[in-house]
Amino acid sequence: MDHAFPCGTLALDFVGTLHGRRDAAPEETLTSPGFLDSWFVESRMLDRAPGAGASDLTAARELREAIHALVQARLDGAPLPADAVARLNGHAAQATVVTQLAEGGRSSRSGSVAQGLAALAREAVEIVGGDEAVLLRECARPGCTQVYLDRSRGRRREWCAMRTCGNRVKAAAFRARRRTAGA
Repeated sequence: MDHAFPCGTLALDFVGTLHGRRDAAPEETLTSPGFLDSWFVESRMLDRAPGAGASDLTAARELREAIHALVQARLDGAPLPADAVARLNGHAAQATVVTQLAEGGRSSRSGSVAQGLAALAREAVEIVGGDEAVLLRECARPGCTQVYLDRSRGRRREWCAMRTCGNRVKAAAFRARRRTAGA
C-alpha cells in the first residue's frame, strides 16, 4: 500500500497526502497521476483506477489544499477563506462516484477523477459545515500534521492513529523513562 488512511474519513485522509506540512520540505505523496489513481483504489472509493492525468493531479492537489485551509480555519476558530469555500463548493456541485449493486450482491464503485474529487468535496462540506466540525483535532505527535475527527468516548483522543503516531509517542516515552531510571 502506498497510502495511509488513519482518520476514518476519506476527506481528512486525503488532506494527509501531504505529510509534515510545517516542515521545511513537506513530503508529497501524490507525486504522479498514478499515485492519485492508487489513492482512489486503496481508499476503496473506486474499484478501478480512474486513469488520472496531469490536470487531474493539479485539481486534486488544489482541492486538498482548499480542504486543508477550511479545516485549519475551523481548528483556529477563524473565518473560512472565501477562495477555499469556492473551490470546495465547485467540486461538491459535480457528479459523484456511481455506486451500484453488482452480480452476486456485491457493491461496485466507479467514476472519474472528477467524480472522486466531488465525493471528497461533499464529505468535506459535511465535516466543515456540519456538527462534526467541533470534533476536528490535529495529531499531538510532534511532526505529524494529520487532522482527524475525535469521536472517542470523552473526546480525549490524541493521535491520528494509535498504530502509528500513538505507538511512536508511547515508545519514546517508555525509552525516556528507562533512560531516566537507569541514570
